Amino acid sequence: MARRWLLSSAYTDTKLWESREKDPQNLAVLAASMDRTYDRNLPVSSLTVSQFVDNISSREEVDQAEYYLYKFRHSPNCWYLREWTIHSWIRQCLKYGAREKVLHTLKNKVQYGIFPDDFTFNLLINSYIKDGDFKSACSVVEEVMLQEAFDLPSTQILSLYALGSYLATRPQLTESEERALGASLFLSGMKLENTVGFSAQLLGTALLGKVEMLKGIHVVFRGMPLIWTHGYLDRALAIMEGVAAAPADIKLSKDTLDYLSHLLQDLSSTSDSDSSGGEESAGEEKEKKEHIVDEDDQAERAKLPQYASRFKELSSQLESQGKVDTTSFQALVSALAQQNLAAAENLDLQQYESRLQDWEAERRHLIQREKELKQKAEQEREERLAARAAAQQA
Repeated sequence: MARRWLLSSAYTDTKLWESREKDPQNLAVLAASMDRTYDRNLPVSSLTVSQFVDNISSREEVDQAEYYLYKFRHSPNCWYLREWTIHSWIRQCLKYGAREKVLHTLKNKVQYGIFPDDFTFNLLINSYIKDGDFKSACSVVEEVMLQEAFDLPSTQILSLYALGSYLATRPQLTESEERALGASLFLSGMKLENTVGFSAQLLGTALLGKVEMLKGIHVVFRGMPLIWTHGYLDRALAIMEGVAAAPADIKLSKDTLDYLSHLLQDLSSTSDSDSSGGEESAGEEKEKKEHIVDEDDQAERAKLPQYASRFKELSSQLESQGKVDTTSFQALVSALAQQNLAAAENLDLQQYESRLQDWEAERRHLIQREKELKQKAEQEREERLAARAAAQQA
């Protein structure tokens, strides 16, 4: 069987995109025009930037386009970067082997204005999954999470597949990586009312709970679309309670439960060693000062024994109900992709075709409007010259 859990060739095919009406431009002329416009402190039009990106034909020109995307973002017209320009930028980077440029402009989206739509995100995530680069795929998923763009079932499936595959490699995670992965798992999992969705939520809240216990709640929600109240481990246990009360076909994967079990044990051990006293090194004191840990954080840490006890009770309850799935989380997501991705793709492709038509109509309107403005400017210039000549003759 083909690797059905990846996007199909119909989804990634460029024929529909390439069939758009061409607007050939000389990039050297466009670049010179934009440079002169910026030198005069005048705004460059979004159409000009779009034409430059659309006419990229080499890896070197990708670098040039990156520069003009940056310049446009820092100009008075910055809010008018077109959706199709972002889509075209990512397609061109993929076409000319400049995927690292996409990731750079995504991670620095405020500097470049690159905020892709769901379909475009899917193409990028899929390209990394195909290459087995799950860490980079998860970096893209993090951007989906920050944009809160888990609306399409296809994006949910691809994101969870990337997350599950990366975690299956058992990477050594930094605090920021645990936070990003936790938020991505939690928010994407909330879109699914099944074993995969609840398992993702459990693993996500466990990772966020770990950061909360070690660094405080302020570190968890800063810059994230997350609730800012304490108790992420409590939310993990609430998910277990919810699954226990859910229909029989909804379960939790054993490996996500095992992760939470080991986490609670490790946190309890850390808490015991901290309470035993002893002198702290200068480095430890500095690290504590860097993270704001208030009284509420301390109160949350004091609940660890209670959480550990509740976990054991809930685990036993889930076991007795037959609600612990021994299939790994990664395998569950793979199965979900094989079952549901094809249907999700069909809907995406219909929406994409409609969106392309809208983009083309808007692009033609911009071309016509810019043509009319140039004609009007030329007419006014000729009238001024005629008036000046008449004045000199008089």
